[in-house]
Amino acid sequence: MNELTPYRLKERAARAEPQTRAFFKQLKKNRKKLKLEELVQELHEEAFNMINCLDCANCCKSISPIIQEKDIDRIARYLRLKPADFIGQYLHLDEDGDYVFRETPCPLLFPDNYCSVYDKRPRSCREYPHTDHHNFYQVMELSVKNTYICPAVFYIIEQMKKRLHYMI
Repeated sequence: MNELTPYRLKERAARAEPQTRAFFKQLKKNRKKLKLEELVQELHEEAFNMINCLDCANCCKSISPIIQEKDIDRIARYLRLKPADFIGQYLHLDEDGDYVFRETPCPLLFPDNYCSVYDKRPRSCREYPHTDHHNFYQVMELSVKNTYICPAVFYIIEQMKKRLHYMI
């Protein structure tokens, strides 16, 4: 998966997006006959057996998770800060009114791609890239966006296209 550097990934995801969207449209139409969740879970495990997030960390370097109040309290406590101080130092409200990090890469990311608050990281980080979501149909649009960021998501969707092509 080394060929999927962040730049190459964006380039390949952009080329694949029209086909991916058409494929997902067909998936929705044929939803009842497909065991999509089983396949996505299998591909998720396959992808993350090949891809080490610490080699990439593109998600941490290029996007900010939504930080919930529970996340703020938990991380602030871990960093021995008051929640208001954590917000003031690291966060701002985005256009949707959600707290996100002020800057990218994530200010809590070490140079070696380890997270300084890994055990206390935000829920959005724990769930990313959502390819093990119990109902993949609900995160298909998000997954299209994530193909530009995460090599594992790109791999999973490309493999889905190959394996399900004959079924839809």
